[in-house]
Amino acid sequence: MDPNPTLKGRGAQINVPNRFFELSHEIRDDFLEFCAKEGEEADKNRTLFLEVFPKTIVNKVKSPDVGMGYSMNIYQGCEHGCIYCYARNTHEFWGYSAGLDFERRILVKKEAPLLLEKFIKRKSWEAHPIVMSGNTDCYQPAEKQFDITRRCLEVFLKYKHPVGIITKNAMILRDLDLLKELAKDNLIAVNISITSLSEDTRRILEPRTATIKKRLETVKILSEHGIPVNVMMAPIIPSINSHEVLALAKKVSEMGALSMGHTIVRLNGAIGEIFTDWIKKTMPDRADKVLHQIESCHGGSLNDSRIGTRMHGEGEIAKQINDMVKLAKLKYFKDKSMPKLNTSLHEQFKDGQLKLF
Repeated sequence: MDPNPTLKGRGAQINVPNRFFELSHEIRDDFLEFCAKEGEEADKNRTLFLEVFPKTIVNKVKSPDVGMGYSMNIYQGCEHGCIYCYARNTHEFWGYSAGLDFERRILVKKEAPLLLEKFIKRKSWEAHPIVMSGNTDCYQPAEKQFDITRRCLEVFLKYKHPVGIITKNAMILRDLDLLKELAKDNLIAVNISITSLSEDTRRILEPRTATIKKRLETVKILSEHGIPVNVMMAPIIPSINSHEVLALAKKVSEMGALSMGHTIVRLNGAIGEIFTDWIKKTMPDRADKVLHQIESCHGGSLNDSRIGTRMHGEGEIAKQINDMVKLAKLKYFKDKSMPKLNTSLHEQFKDGQLKLF
């Protein structure tokens, strides 16, 4: 493994063309040579935060195999830079590339707390868990600057509304006070993504995420404060982290996690090209092997959109992985389970305080 890819601190190493655009541009070798001779930077590799103004913030999830009914994403794009991220493709809808643009052009929805409050106060709305980060991480680095996730949690607490969180960032502990208050009424469930116990693997797969040590500590601290935690080993990538299933399950169970979920990597849309370019630069010795094994899990293709099959794959390698996960759950989570979130309180707090009559 080469811990120093071409662009340090980034997952993707290229900007692939946007499929919705007729024209595209590329950085030519003669331009790079000119920059080198002139002592100039061909790519400053900086992150830009761009405010956007959506009319709504809560989305109904129609896919039956995603595991959530409603989600909200306060950021589009994610500076964590996870090379495998399925959300990369959505950046094309905004006119950007799924490659480096996804990590360096972060769209910020500052009005998210107000939009959320407006949504859950509707008379027709019946409480249902809303998951923050169904697409991009609500605790990505931008949250340090904008503080939007915390303000959304304050809304959920005010209206006693159930909320789920998916993150791979230890920054969630900043809001431990709110999480503890939500947990008192069983209004919070946290999903921590941990794909490996190896820091070397984490560093190249997920360059700007919290360290594995920090994430394990986060699982432990949240669990000790009565906040239910599910750990997601997502995705499992053959010949990269597929050998770690049992060890990871054992470790997170010891840290207090109540359950564990998983997916097998799939590289839809532009992600196939981005991942292929990345792995040939960072793991040239095993690139072809990994790509072929991923294909074997998805009917001979890196891409898989088949409902019911896409998440856990098919074929011998997928079966081995899925069987290993079943064994891990039986061994380390036999008497554990995540609680069902409380949806009964919200109606009494529609106006932000308890109704007496």
